[in-house]
Amino acid sequence: MSPDFDRLVAEAENVSVAGWDFSWLDGRATEQRPSWGYQRLMGERMAGASAALDIQTGGGEVLAGVPKLPPLTAATEAWPPNIARATRLLHPLGVAVVADDDRPPLPFGDEAFDLVVSRHPVTVWWQEIARVLRPGGTYLSQQVGPASVFELVEYFLGPQPEEVRRARHPDDARQEAEAVGLEVVDLRFETLRTEFDDIGAVVYFLRKVVWMVPDFTVARYRDRLRDLHELIEAEGPFVAHTTRFLIEARKPA
Repeated sequence: MSPDFDRLVAEAENVSVAGWDFSWLDGRATEQRPSWGYQRLMGERMAGASAALDIQTGGGEVLAGVPKLPPLTAATEAWPPNIARATRLLHPLGVAVVADDDRPPLPFGDEAFDLVVSRHPVTVWWQEIARVLRPGGTYLSQQVGPASVFELVEYFLGPQPEEVRRARHPDDARQEAEAVGLEVVDLRFETLRTEFDDIGAVVYFLRKVVWMVPDFTVARYRDRLRDLHELIEAEGPFVAHTTRFLIEARKPA
């Protein structure tokens, strides 16, 4: 069993985790998708917009999948490998990729966009979103909800306090949006099933989604990884549950 463990871990430890494309996990892990279809909704909103901003675009993969981009489209990203990846992918489509360190202010003027979108933002600066939206403009975002994949998080970190488990709750997002003068017109929440078929998938996921287990390295958690590998080999895929919510908010005209 040890050589198989070592091979799977080494493979996952050495593959690139740049961008926001999870195709390396095909055949290794599955994640149920939210019913609302974020990319389709984003494409519909983009088709009717004149100026749009994608915040925390990652490697630009989601934005690049939009069938019709607005005449003026910009994207921000903070992580240097993703900035380079998004630039290569989005510049040929006419999208301006702006390096931004994910702290206020956004590098744009007031009322610059009639549409702001963001898929799985790490942080949401609501005051800045309201500032750069034109009156009548829309913010559309799919976000990670509370206690997402916590079966995996708590396997490595142990039981988490209630305030940590409740963080990123959609009710809080509604309150924060309304506090800056936005009107929430849609808010949906779903709990979805995720399965990790081998230990390589776990290593890759934790390397890519770095905030799940912030101190994760293979060396630090090697014993726990080996135990989890043996558990998967004996009992089948490790099952966790992701949480997602969709929020759409509008700036009053």
